[in-house]
Amino acid sequence: MDKIKVAAVGTGYFSRFQYSAWDRIPEVHLVGICNRTRSTAEELADQYRINTVYTDFRQMLEMEKPDLVDIITPPVTHVDYVTTAVELGIPAICQKPFTSSVSDARKLVAIIEDKGGKVIVHENFRFQPWYRKIREILDEGWFGQLYEISFALRPGDGQGTAAYMDRQPYFQEMERFLVHETAVHLIDVFRYLFGEIGAVYADLRRVNPVIKGEDAGFLLFDFLNGAKGLFDGNRLSDHCADNRRLTMGEMRIEGERGTLTLDGNGGLRWREHSQNEFKVISYDWIDRDFGGDCVYSLQRHVVDHLLYGKELMNTAKEYLANVEIAEASYVSNEKAVKITLR
Repeated sequence: MDKIKVAAVGTGYFSRFQYSAWDRIPEVHLVGICNRTRSTAEELADQYRINTVYTDFRQMLEMEKPDLVDIITPPVTHVDYVTTAVELGIPAICQKPFTSSVSDARKLVAIIEDKGGKVIVHENFRFQPWYRKIREILDEGWFGQLYEISFALRPGDGQGTAAYMDRQPYFQEMERFLVHETAVHLIDVFRYLFGEIGAVYADLRRVNPVIKGEDAGFLLFDFLNGAKGLFDGNRLSDHCADNRRLTMGEMRIEGERGTLTLDGNGGLRWREHSQNEFKVISYDWIDRDFGGDCVYSLQRHVVDHLLYGKELMNTAKEYLANVEIAEASYVSNEKAVKITLR
């Protein structure tokens, strides 16, 4: 193949980034779009020159026979849509949260593995350019022994009665919010950068009474390599940044040879141990769409795998660990104990 046929389902707020990215990948031909509300699908079809609009997911797959389907819908639909794609032998990208519960995630992964399916979870934070640069720095051995990693999530979008209503109003109705919807991004980033997590302790709370779920809290991680991690999340507080949704917070990594910091504008600074001066780390990235064009980078990654056989990250089976860590966080918060992971 020198070009792959891609079909997609879903037209919500974030889907615009996905359609824009597909449109910019020259090896991709968007052949179909599906949505329960036909009018919104027709708008995107016109914008991105997609010939056919559907309201039935299976019908779209059977008629278009795509090489890949992008599932950009809420988690309540994922079991049905992913199962359908796997049954028809069509590789899929599935939006996160992967499923509504850890039990559904385990069952769905079992179905995918049993049928030899290929499903990638759309977890795009690890494709943000600052984390890819940090991964290079880690691989080059700058730190020596890792000590502690912390990330302070501070998007500042969770205050008042109108919290989240301008972009994703369903956030207000989620009974599990901060970890299930947001912190799972950083759980994946932590595993990508620092390795597997052996235990978690959580202290979660709700600050804004207009939402159902938790919107602030701490997650403490024990990494198998001996390092400690802290996710410190509060969606009501903000941080210094030209665009507070760019990095959504600030990171600090400490090791025996020095400390690296990430600021809200994507800036990286390195300070060697026992020194007082910081060195600015220069790297190339594009400030486009969401998170340094990370949606494009993820989709480019999948195309490179399908067309050129490059290694694939974040298959459903690999991603299951993130779902289980998130579930363990809720158990830890409820029981006020550290949870050791399988």
